[in-house]
Amino acid sequence: MKHGACAGLRKLRGILIALVMIAALWETASRLLARPFLPGPGLAIGALVRLVTSGTLAVHAGASLGRVLWALAISFLPAAALGLAAGRSRRADAFVSPFIYIVHPLPKVAFLPIIMLVFGLGELSKIVLVGIIIFSQILVSARDSARRVPRHLIDSVRSLGATRLDLAIRVVVPATLPDLLTSLRVSLGTAIAVLFLAETFATETGLGYLIVDAWSRIDYPEMYAAIMALSLLGLALFIVVDGAERLLCPWRLERS
Repeated sequence: MKHGACAGLRKLRGILIALVMIAALWETASRLLARPFLPGPGLAIGALVRLVTSGTLAVHAGASLGRVLWALAISFLPAAALGLAAGRSRRADAFVSPFIYIVHPLPKVAFLPIIMLVFGLGELSKIVLVGIIIFSQILVSARDSARRVPRHLIDSVRSLGATRLDLAIRVVVPATLPDLLTSLRVSLGTAIAVLFLAETFATETGLGYLIVDAWSRIDYPEMYAAIMALSLLGLALFIVVDGAERLLCPWRLERS
């Protein structure tokens, strides 16, 4: 427990140092350029405080977070299950691999027009787009990670009379869970970036909408405040995934 707390404090210190460095570089660039489109961090933070106190930020951040969480809820478990099956079964892999080779390399934002035609311009199309990104990343990671499970671990547990379900629960899932969580971090970062684009179409909620709306009103401090909020949303999700990793994979902390 103490080791986990120390690791958390080190990560927090690293985040704070990075924020200070970014703020210093931002302030320097603002002073050197002296242009309205790049206000200093102080003005952006002031705009962020106004968005928070007025309740505007809660509305837009809540809409963006809800879309990400819904996408995660509908895509993570099916992708992990299908990927693990493909990694451990040649028959399942023969079915899954062609889809991976064809679909995974494509930029997922290219699907946005098709998704909007099929699901409309409302919430569902945005959730589906983010879900596709998470599904694709987790599926590939689960498949590759399951293939790397040492054979001797499988044979050892099987020699004790374990069933296929026992092997999955006691060997495959624990062995692949760290890789799945790492992949989840990557996919959430990509999903938030794509969500920004999705929220610029046919919606009046979300941090992506708030950024573009402030830009159209030439309110640059508010635009940067919304960008900061989007970044903080991604940071918060990363911290949650880190917490889940500490809870679900305690053996990783023992080796760090």
